Amino acid sequence: MSGGTSTGLFADNLKGVLLAVVSSAFIGASFIVKKKGLKRAGATGSRAGVGGYGYLKEPLWWIGMVTMIVGEIANFVAYMFAPAVLVTPLGALSIIVSAVLAHFILKEKLQRMGVLGCLLCIVGSTIIVLHAPEEETPTSVNQIWELATQPAFLLYAASALAVSLVLMLHCSPRYGQTNIMVYVGICSVIGSLTVMSIKAVGIAIKLTIEGINQAGYFQTWIFAMVSVSCIITQLNYLNKALDTFNTAMVSPIYYAMFTTLTILASAIMFKDWSGQSASSIASEICGFITVLSGTTVLHSTRDPEPASAADLYTPLSPQIYWHIQENGEVSVNKEEDLLSRDFVAIVRQDYFV
Repeated sequence: MSGGTSTGLFADNLKGVLLAVVSSAFIGASFIVKKKGLKRAGATGSRAGVGGYGYLKEPLWWIGMVTMIVGEIANFVAYMFAPAVLVTPLGALSIIVSAVLAHFILKEKLQRMGVLGCLLCIVGSTIIVLHAPEEETPTSVNQIWELATQPAFLLYAASALAVSLVLMLHCSPRYGQTNIMVYVGICSVIGSLTVMSIKAVGIAIKLTIEGINQAGYFQTWIFAMVSVSCIITQLNYLNKALDTFNTAMVSPIYYAMFTTLTILASAIMFKDWSGQSASSIASEICGFITVLSGTTVLHSTRDPEPASAADLYTPLSPQIYWHIQENGEVSVNKEEDLLSRDFVAIVRQDYFV
């Protein structure tokens, strides 16, 4: 590799890193603003976690949405310049931002060990940046299409879609409200495909700006449609996850799963690690493990989110009782006929508190 080419690739990587850091700041803040909006909407209507869409009328949620879009645009541009192996792990910085803001705004306490978790995330991210691969940019969408249609990546994409459909159609209605891995799993699996398609669209835009028009290729529009579909699916299930579970749980688990799957997908499709030395690859893996350790520590030291008052005081579903009276007649009574709603509510509160 010539000196000029190496310098150009380093400059591209640096642009990608800076954009990824800016993206993480905006996305981390958006988690908190959207969470506040979801809480406000849930107080006056159906929560997003149970299929409600009242948050669409909440201005605070839209502010968070705009903030997230700005962050995603910066992230989108970062993928034009740097490989996914470098850009995606830097999303850990958004966890730090959301954890700190949640401490002050959502009153989700960040303990001292949580600060250690943040430091581990920063150290791990630094290691990844220092040993990131320098990726050659494809010269046309046709080249990206060839990478996307190679048997290994087609197998990954088919497996990702199959797992997502099982989670959405079978697991989500049954376990979505009790198991955080369902909603977050959908976001993460679909997210890995989102990054690959967004990177393809980003490279197409970059080449078009440089004078090599890619709009005439049908592959460009296929990548664009896949990107839009995946993003919509991600946002829907991310809203459900944020509304149902504590932000301190959603952020690190989502980051760990999403980053792992994205690195795997990128390594299969773009062959990011080809040409790198074993020591560089080992350093990147160690950096990623350090970041995962930081997110785990950060998650384990956060206080659980208390149940909402609405959940505590919702009366239990009425049960039907059959009674045989002394004269042999059979009567049917509902539970609400035997016990008052106030009594049921008190019993439920005492049971959970």
